[in-house]
Amino acid sequence: MSGPAKFVHLRVHSAFSLLEGALQPDEIAALCKKFRMPAVGITDTNNLFGLWDLTDAIVKAGVQMIVGCQFNLPLEPERKTGPVPAQLQLGTIAVLVQTEEGYANLMKLASQAHLEVQVGEPPHITWEALAKHADGLIVLTGGRKGIIDRQVVNTQVEAAERALLRLKQIFGDRLYVELQRHDLAEQLQAEPELLRLAYAHDLPIVASNEPFFGERDLYEAHDALLCIADGAYV
Repeated sequence: MSGPAKFVHLRVHSAFSLLEGALQPDEIAALCKKFRMPAVGITDTNNLFGLWDLTDAIVKAGVQMIVGCQFNLPLEPERKTGPVPAQLQLGTIAVLVQTEEGYANLMKLASQAHLEVQVGEPPHITWEALAKHADGLIVLTGGRKGIIDRQVVNTQVEAAERALLRLKQIFGDRLYVELQRHDLAEQLQAEPELLRLAYAHDLPIVASNEPFFGERDLYEAHDALLCIADGAYV
């Protein structure tokens, strides 16, 4: 193969996605060089803890680092009326830095995900904070666990569309409908509706893989890591 790869990962989870990711910074850099990827996007879950280590390793390898983060976000924009769920219902979005202002806004969102939540709630950002700190950021709809996918799979298509239109209102042409294909039932169920929504609202589409480990034969080791996180058996 000659020339750079035609596909660049935008949704890599490093070992700093605690109890989720298993990729060390040097390993990510080496894999990018191996597959001739000129850039890589890192979207660790709800934190930027590894930003210095990751940037140092990846840039030294001659690969462009795309700074990002995967955030938990309530499934629907806040409503003024109507019943409030007994338990906060969250999905994900992936946020990527586009400009220096966007980098500063990402720092603010990452801090708020931990410092401005109620006691006992998991880290997450609010729709209000997302709208306030949106400049200079690109958003992907979150893949299999995303706020759009989750509601589509739960046959809450109208709610999914409301959330998508709110994201479009905030980000305009910096919003991408994210598709993932891992032969999972929920992905197969969601994809036709995701495509319909993207075409209906003139939104661009991006394919992502969202790797958590580097090689296929590490699947079982990664599964064990997830079981530790969930308190489950392999």
